[in-house]
Amino acid sequence: MAANDNAPLAKVPEVTLSFWLIKIVATTLGETGGDAISMSMNLGYLVGTAIFAVLFLAAVIAQIKANSFHPFLYWTTIVATTTVGTTLADFVDRSLGIGYAGGASLLLALLLSTLCVWHRTLGSVSVNSVNSPKAEAFYWLTIMFSQTLGTALGDWTADSAGLGYEGAALVFGGLLALVAAAYYRTDLSPTLLFWTAFILTRPLGAVVGDFLDKPLSDGGLALNRFAASAVLLAFMVMAILLSRQRAAKSAH
Repeated sequence: MAANDNAPLAKVPEVTLSFWLIKIVATTLGETGGDAISMSMNLGYLVGTAIFAVLFLAAVIAQIKANSFHPFLYWTTIVATTTVGTTLADFVDRSLGIGYAGGASLLLALLLSTLCVWHRTLGSVSVNSVNSPKAEAFYWLTIMFSQTLGTALGDWTADSAGLGYEGAALVFGGLLALVAAAYYRTDLSPTLLFWTAFILTRPLGAVVGDFLDKPLSDGGLALNRFAASAVLLAFMVMAILLSRQRAAKSAH
């Protein structure tokens, strides 16, 4: 549904090229940041998940209570979803022993169920419809599941499928290019393509993050996780400032 010029603004940003660039950086930061807490600090996946879950809930509450779109608050919440997604996926896949395939299947079911309930409740899952507390709650729950699913997919592709971090990055980068081509050259639903791209950016960020901080013996660069996270955060802040993002126009 197209938004008219007089429609109220949603509390999420316009979906532009800068949006996708920042999203990929945020998901990469989520991987290095999540690993820094759970692995470098030896807190484990469960404790790491608990810490990031508290931060995620606090950020979502602040986002819902805000009266308008605030770029830094929005992207802080996105980063919170990526970090909790990283540690939660690792806990499900590794600590619970479900494995990458089982974890990805479970998370895909949760994600699709959330989208279905959201659509049945409010009639739309479009980003332009995120202009009420209920819609925001569905939006952030969907994002949290998509980030967790993306982590599992990234690990599955890089490890179980044997593609390695570079190979997995090429796969997910290629899939994103296909989604972009479909957006410009087909009549497929923009909402479907948005959520497909949103999900795919997470495993791309996950494998890039793993490539940066995993040991050389595992195919990574063995960079310090805290230093890598700081560089990614600085780049992300600069991109937010330079892009001057605006709120999306509400669909109604």
